Amino acid sequence: MSLNTQQNSDLGSTPRVVTAGEALIDLVSQADGNFQPCLGGAVFNLSRALARQNVATLYQNPLSSDRFGRQLAQALEVEGVQLAQPQAIPQPTSLAVVALNAEGHPDYAFYREGVADRQITADAMNAVCQNQPQLQIACTGCLALDPADSEHYLPWLQAQKKAGRWIVVDVNLRPSVMPDLVKYRAHVLAMAQPADVLKASDEDLAHLELPGTTPMDQAMHLMRLGAAQWMALTLGAEGARLLVRHGDDIKVLSARESAPVKVVDTVGAGDSFLAGLLACALHHADHSANLVNLSNQTNPNGASNLKSWASEASDDTLKDVLSHALASATLVVMRRGCDPARWEEVRARVSGFPALSS
Repeated sequence: MSLNTQQNSDLGSTPRVVTAGEALIDLVSQADGNFQPCLGGAVFNLSRALARQNVATLYQNPLSSDRFGRQLAQALEVEGVQLAQPQAIPQPTSLAVVALNAEGHPDYAFYREGVADRQITADAMNAVCQNQPQLQIACTGCLALDPADSEHYLPWLQAQKKAGRWIVVDVNLRPSVMPDLVKYRAHVLAMAQPADVLKASDEDLAHLELPGTTPMDQAMHLMRLGAAQWMALTLGAEGARLLVRHGDDIKVLSARESAPVKVVDTVGAGDSFLAGLLACALHHADHSANLVNLSNQTNPNGASNLKSWASEASDDTLKDVLSHALASATLVVMRRGCDPARWEEVRARVSGFPALSS
């Protein structure tokens, strides 16, 4: 089936992707001094964006019984995201105060002590995944990279890696709210170690203070610290790069919009980019001869097949995956707030406004 036709929806079926991390309310500063509450959080945005691209997704963290928590749960369930912990808990919802600069880039301050989405443990998350053997991808990032939560998320990632799942870490950093930047950077690098797929922006890499004079130098360094198969690097108006490991070599593919894009704001752009990357990768893998030929491997959840496909995918396929991810982000920045695009919208963008790729 052509990727430009409608993708078969996984929604309502057993989940293929499990996400773990924050779901919160963004209090967005307005010109009149008031604040507009918006549903948000990087992992919440990612989960919704995956569902809108027809990827069955399971969200791990509990949500509050307060009004905001009920709204977050409803928003996920409306999109088809399954809740690993559907029973609301009494702890309050996390809050983020957001100020947008003249270019639409957000700056955050977080209020997250004793909140609902942090009431998790590695054991509980691993138990959920153990009961979902068909899961192929485990994904986290952003506030889950806080060293204060290291006892939860890092052991969970390591266990999912051992279980054979494709591990995805979004190196989406919030250094302004971390009290110990040295400890924070070290923990982010530890969280990146088990990853099969990394995603970061040029700003994220600068915050990590990695060796190298360019974002590409720093991305290469980060990728070589672990054993990731892929690393997606976003560069704002300059587009994106996909670094692909082949043995000791790393191949780089690039994509950028062929014409300037009118940016309304960038909230959720990186989350939508990652969702598009994973959705398109899964779609190509599902229709790949490699996946069919490897379907008799012993891993029942198909993750080893996905890893095999990712290491063998053609340049044309990888370029399409990257272009799809870029289009997913582009459509979001053209809208107010995080309003992720659906699969058909993204394919129409890829077809109608093809990215410049190499």
